[in-house]
Amino acid sequence: MDPFSHLSTPSLFSQLAMHIGIGVAKHDVGAVQARLLPLSFIVGGSHPVLSASCYSKPHNPPPSPFIYINNNTLHSLYTTPLYPPTFPTKLCLVFTTKTEHVAPHSSRHFLLPHSPHSHRQAFFFSLAEAEQVNGGSIGVNYGRIANNLPSAVKVVQLLKSNGLNRVKVYDTDPAVLHALSGTDIKVTVDLPNQQLFAAARSLSFAVAWVNRNVAAYHPHTQIEAIAVGNEVFADPGNTTKFLVPAMKNIHQALIRFNLHNQIKVSSPIALAALGNSYPSSAGSFRPELIEPVFEPMLRFLRETGSYLMVNVYPFFAYESNADVISLDYALFRQNAGVVDPGNGLRYFNLFDAQIDAVFAALSALKYNDVEIVVTETGWPSKGDNNEVGASVENAAAYNGNLVRKILTGGGTPLRPKADLTVYLFALFNENQKFGPTSERNFGLFYPDERKVYDIPFTTEGLKDYHDRPSTSPSPSTAAPATPVNPVTAPSTGNGGVSKSSAANTWCVANPDAQKEKLQVALDFACGEGGADCRPIQPGATCYDPNTLVAHASFAFNSYYQKKARAGGSCYFGGSAYVVTQEPKYGNCEFPTGY
Repeated sequence: MDPFSHLSTPSLFSQLAMHIGIGVAKHDVGAVQARLLPLSFIVGGSHPVLSASCYSKPHNPPPSPFIYINNNTLHSLYTTPLYPPTFPTKLCLVFTTKTEHVAPHSSRHFLLPHSPHSHRQAFFFSLAEAEQVNGGSIGVNYGRIANNLPSAVKVVQLLKSNGLNRVKVYDTDPAVLHALSGTDIKVTVDLPNQQLFAAARSLSFAVAWVNRNVAAYHPHTQIEAIAVGNEVFADPGNTTKFLVPAMKNIHQALIRFNLHNQIKVSSPIALAALGNSYPSSAGSFRPELIEPVFEPMLRFLRETGSYLMVNVYPFFAYESNADVISLDYALFRQNAGVVDPGNGLRYFNLFDAQIDAVFAALSALKYNDVEIVVTETGWPSKGDNNEVGASVENAAAYNGNLVRKILTGGGTPLRPKADLTVYLFALFNENQKFGPTSERNFGLFYPDERKVYDIPFTTEGLKDYHDRPSTSPSPSTAAPATPVNPVTAPSTGNGGVSKSSAANTWCVANPDAQKEKLQVALDFACGEGGADCRPIQPGATCYDPNTLVAHASFAFNSYYQKKARAGGSCYFGGSAYVVTQEPKYGNCEFPTGY
């Protein structure tokens, strides 16, 4: 059956005849900055013939009314120069020609009933239902730092019932991998940070690990990737030097079992691995990591046909800079956008800006061909009083609008053709995670399998999805924080941003550092770094003493505390160091946690 046949119903044609006068769009297809796609359809007979060109997610649709088809119904819509969230997922610009007889042929056209105005008009219609959009893929992180989660068998049923066909786990638990056996769910497993040293030192360890945790389950359990470590550069265990050797040994072990062509090897990095991330066009990796880590790792990814795993959290940048960053910009809602001064590209959301900073860092090292998979991103539905923006409404908007962007072929301004795979963090609220309240409230589902909020995970589900902002500002928390007994052990790379259990330490600026270097680091910390720099603004509590060292020290410490005092988060290119006594700058108090 022709995929467009359902559009040729008499009722739809009648609607088209009534609306044909509405859909004027004097717009040159050749000028559209978008990916052009061919339209394939023909019916023989005597009809006005229309040729068409289709494209995904226009960057600058014409500010004029047009009509489109959605749910087999015609709609009219007045667009703005921006790309509204309610815009149809895929559009076709259709032009009419003279009436002529068309026989079935391989070069095909879309036929519509005659209209006295049709010879001079163009209109848009949506192909969201007629053609599968070539978008990205949505997965979910299945963390288990909780004592009230359902069984692995029930979790797999939950994934299937919600159309989630990709899952990332933080270990290789046999119960989980057995439960995933025989499903169509693709799985990414993790070799924990604590085992990096052994995997790097011994190929025999890597072979035994792959045999026990991968080969024993594959292919019945569709393991598609191995995450070697998690955010290793921020790991207080200082395991960075073992990362690439461990990745190489795991890959060699896959070769032993002839699985190297089916299973990719990579390692998730946090944005803290970037030395510069603002503006996006200036994105670069931390200089001290390039030669010993990134050059050999990216070479390995290229040689093995793998991809770079990246964890991004726009929430943390917004939370700390809500007075500077628009909530609409953070939540993929309509906004004026931000122009990157380096390349002139306009960004309409913070997620794209953060991802493009990583793409720019790859380009700077001439690894444009290495793709990115977003292995963690999310937004909490509840937080402490100072965790601005943590609410059910905002979490639903961020994740729902992100799903729509990814599934409808939304690339980034720098890489518009990139079909990203994105793993939402996380499947469940996990009640035993330590740190602020938000850490226990990133889940899409409660432990009893109820949805925390209702968003789609599939293209089919997008048909009825609408982001509906409330008319009044939402509170920073959806409900009072629930008291818990936090785990006191340090993070083991199980996802999220958690606080350290070590004694109080602070991060301060090195007074001997070059002023230019300090200023660049300060700009990063207060910008993309997500530090809370409001107290050092004029008139605020920590503005005095008004010196570069004092302001940089406060910003560096804010960043350091927000990163859970993790190793490597108090460096700033050598412009900062950790102290064990509270810094004293006037009457300013330096926080020890957020």
